[in-house]
This record gives sequence, structure tokens and C-alpha cells, in this order.
Amino acid sequence: MSLNWKEINLILDELDLEGAQMQSAVQSAFDVLILRFHKKGETKQVLISLSSGACRIHETFRAVPKSEKPLRFAQFLSSKIVNGWVTEICQLGDNRIVKIVVKRPDTIYRLYIRLWSNAANFIVTDEDGVILDAMRRQPKRKEITGGIFLPENIKEDDKPKRIFEVRELPGEGSFNKKIDEFYASTGGALSLDALKEQARRDYEGSLGRITSALERLREKEASFANAFRLKEQADEILSNMGNDKKSAVMAQEFYEQYKKEKNALISIQREIADGEQELKEVTEKLEKLLTETNPLILAKLLKKGGAGRPVKQLSKKEKTRPGLTFKCGDWLIIVGRDANENDELLRRFVKGNDLWLHARDYHGSYVFIKQRAGKTVPLDILLNAGNLAVFYSKGRNNGAGDLFYTQVKYLRRAKDGPKGLVIPTQEKNLHVKLDDSRLRLLENCKV
Repeated sequence: MSLNWKEINLILDELDLEGAQMQSAVQSAFDVLILRFHKKGETKQVLISLSSGACRIHETFRAVPKSEKPLRFAQFLSSKIVNGWVTEICQLGDNRIVKIVVKRPDTIYRLYIRLWSNAANFIVTDEDGVILDAMRRQPKRKEITGGIFLPENIKEDDKPKRIFEVRELPGEGSFNKKIDEFYASTGGALSLDALKEQARRDYEGSLGRITSALERLREKEASFANAFRLKEQADEILSNMGNDKKSAVMAQEFYEQYKKEKNALISIQREIADGEQELKEVTEKLEKLLTETNPLILAKLLKKGGAGRPVKQLSKKEKTRPGLTFKCGDWLIIVGRDANENDELLRRFVKGNDLWLHARDYHGSYVFIKQRAGKTVPLDILLNAGNLAVFYSKGRNNGAGDLFYTQVKYLRRAKDGPKGLVIPTQEKNLHVKLDDSRLRLLENCKV
């Protein structure tokens, strides 16, 4: 419910802002603005909301959060209007348009706050009515920079006027204080009730989806529960077979099946751990939202966390990057420690222009240097990655080794090869001697 014209007049009378200096403008959301005025040693925070169904202007007695990043209209007010003096403030007739005239040393500005639920706006003009900026830029209404806005010239129609009265609201103190409490508790889109209901809608659906996904993953985990039994069976066959080739083939088949199911089990367990962590984070976030008592802060938290759009589903969640990560200045080096991590990194975490390194003639880690736009990999970073590639290979004890390196886009998967196996093209060779001092420094760069 928006303010009626009689309530607006009462609020403006109580505010008594004529002669006050505007000290700051804070835009906590795209449709909520707080102006701070100072007069005779007293500072007042005036909240202006353009929210549909809750259009209003009144003093607020609550902490006002800042936006995560400065919003355009507040920046405009800060540069042009702030530190100016209010020479006039009134409502234009009963049209629910508040006019504030602000004087700066060399300029006079007119601020118009139109409190119409379906067409609310905050427009700033010069003395001639030329629009300097608007909180909501609306080309169809010509409410854009350079347009003309002269609401004083609007002629009243001859339709019978609705009769309005100032509402009787609970609480003590001024009407500004009562209206601030009313809107904070039950009054429209920026009330605690409405915001908490929005939080439940946004997050409880996501909690349900995450829980369902975890249940499906646990069912898959249970289906691989006999993986270790396959290995035991293979071991039993080998221990009792003697020279029976048929038994050896059967044992080998069991071993192969065991490896597949073990790898699948590890992957599923990782997804379960990711899902449980996400479930915990979303639950904690919802609890934080539901215990917040300031509607302005709650509205900010909802927007920051993606109000109006659900938390990402588990299946689409960005997973934790596997392997080891080293941050060397502005460069990122990633090390996959086994076939599973190598394969996961290739599939989901590296791109075509990233650099790939791998030890020649030895099994070992895939090492990736993440590409930086417009930058060539420095020799020092290449040597860091080369040391890691040799250190995490079977050739570590040799103290040195030869490496392949090429961009990820020049790798192709080996047909019917084991998991993670790739064949490089356009590769270059690099000989690296392990450097203990470099490895010690890299240990401090691990993230």
C-alpha cells in the first residue's frame, strides 16, 4: 500500500527540511534511495522507495546498507546535488509528486519524486525543466536526460476526487516513525514478511533440489559398494589358479571391473562431498536471511545472493578444482596428481590456450599454466611448472627430466586409451633439472 496525498503532506510537515543541507545520497537498491539532511544540529535519514505497492517518502530510523558497487543515480546526486541547501519542499497539489528545490553556489536544481505505484520515479531537472537525470530512465515517457519535465504545468482533470485520510497506525512517536515501523514489518515489497517469504521461495526450492541430487548420488554410491569385493575375488582366483589361463583371464576381467567401479566410486564421493558442502552453505545462508531484522539489509542480502533466481543446482554447480594449485605472482599453475585428476582438469578446468606440460618417457602429472590475456608465459613461470612436472613424475629420483609442452588445444585424446591419456601435437621439448630452492618457494605458493 502506497502513501496517499494527505499522509505525504503530514510526513513533509514533520520532516521540516526547508533550510537543511543535503549531506549524502545512498542507493541501497535500484529502487531505494536514502538522502541524509542536516539542520540545526540534527541529521535525518529520508527514505525514498519507488517499489510498486510501497511507494513512499519518510524518515527512517534504521541502519542503511550501501550497495556493493556505487549505483548510477546516487553517484549523480553525490556529484551534483549533495552539499546543496533545500530552499523549498512541498507536494504539488494532491498529485503525490514531491518537489524539492536545492540550491548550490552557482546552480538551482529541482528534484521531483513521483510516488505513483505503477509509474514511480525520481527526476532531477534544471530551472527550465530540462531533465539532468532520472532514477528510472523511461524513454517512452521522455524521462531521460535532455527531456522536459514540468509537472507544475499538468492540469487537473474534472473527475471526482477520492477522499483520503491519514491512516491510524500502531506505535508511538511521529507519523514518520509509525510509517517506518509499518512498512518495515508488514508494508509491501520491502517489508520483513515479504522479504523473508521471498528468501524461503528462493532457497527452499534449491535446498530440495540439492537434497534430491544427493539422494540420487548416494544410491549410485551404494550400487558400487561391491567394488572391493571384485578385487578380493580376483585375488582368490589368482591364489588358487595354478597355471590355469582361463582363470587368469577371469581374474583380469575382475580387476578391470574393479578399477572402473573404484574410479566411478571416487568421482561420486567427490560429488557427494561437494553437494553436502553446498547444502550446508545454502542452509546457513537461509538461516542468516530469516534472522535479519532490518528490511533494508535483508533486501540487500537477497540481491547480493541472487534474489529472484534460484541457487545453482548441484548438477550445474561449479565443482572444486581437483589437484594442486600454485599462485606465482599473477600466474596460476595447476597439477593433476593422477589419471582421474588429469582427466577432470582437461574436461572442466582448462581452456585451449592454457599451457600443458608432461614428463617424457615417464608416467606422471599433467601440469597446466593458465593463460593470461595478451601475456606470454615468462621463463621463470615455465621453469616453475617444469620443476613440478618432473617432481610429480616417476622420473623424480633422476633429478632431471625431459618434458613435452604445448597448448591444450593441441592435445587429442587417445582412441580407446586409458582415462586421461592424450597425444600432443605441435609440442616443444624442455629439459629441466630439479631445483630444490625453487621447489621450496613453490611450496609457499600453494593455495
